[in-house]
Amino acid sequence: MLNRRLAVTALLMSVSTMSANAADAVLLHAAGSLRGALTEVGDAFEKSAGLKVQAKFGPSGLLKDEIATGGKAEIFASANMEHPQALAKTGRSAPVVLFARNKLCALVRPGLAVTSENLLERMLDPDVKLATSTPKADPSGDYAFETFRKTEGIRPNARATLETKALQLTGGATSAAPPTGRNPYGWHIAEGRADIFLAYCTAARDARKENPELQTVALPEALAVSADYGLTVTKDASPGAYQFALFMLSSEGQRVLASHGFSAPNLPD
Repeated sequence: MLNRRLAVTALLMSVSTMSANAADAVLLHAAGSLRGALTEVGDAFEKSAGLKVQAKFGPSGLLKDEIATGGKAEIFASANMEHPQALAKTGRSAPVVLFARNKLCALVRPGLAVTSENLLERMLDPDVKLATSTPKADPSGDYAFETFRKTEGIRPNARATLETKALQLTGGATSAAPPTGRNPYGWHIAEGRADIFLAYCTAARDARKENPELQTVALPEALAVSADYGLTVTKDASPGAYQFALFMLSSEGQRVLASHGFSAPNLPD
């Protein structure tokens, strides 16, 4: 809590020392899982501040590498804390703020009998196609492999089996892209490439909007993984970018994130 307050204070101090002139559009790089929520936040910000938000959504690891090698971005909203912290450590950006939380769930094809209690057995079943996103390129994949690591104390050799069999279908530079407007996880299941897909609970919720017959199964407590989302502003950002970052941290921005299924740490209890 203290670190988050200090980071927010740093953002406020940065805004207070900048001129009122802002760029025509705020340049946002954000995790793909934030597409729906931050599009809505951006629309609300435009109505409030009169500034447009030009967003690029994708796997956080790939976006981090793009920014680190000179890609033009003013705000980076990552699905983990590590990627924005890497930029901050090199002096590329301001301190990192925790602005949202998510969880990992199992998205399951219709008709497959899966519960929280038997999820590990079903994932280990050789006849069940298990899918994840791509570790390092996409934090969703890293969180899935963290779940695999947690199986070590439950079932001997389960971690190695799961890491070997898991199909990394999303989040990589060469991953197949779904048709426009389709949820990638639900699409892969519909195409028969996966029976169980470990994905963010928010993504699973979106997939079930397209196909209500899909199942969302909570990970058992022993395998549960939470995701902390980090926000940073690049050193050469416009005043408008800092304004948008603060808007994301405001009660209005946090309420939008919460309405999309995220835990919003900056909302009052």
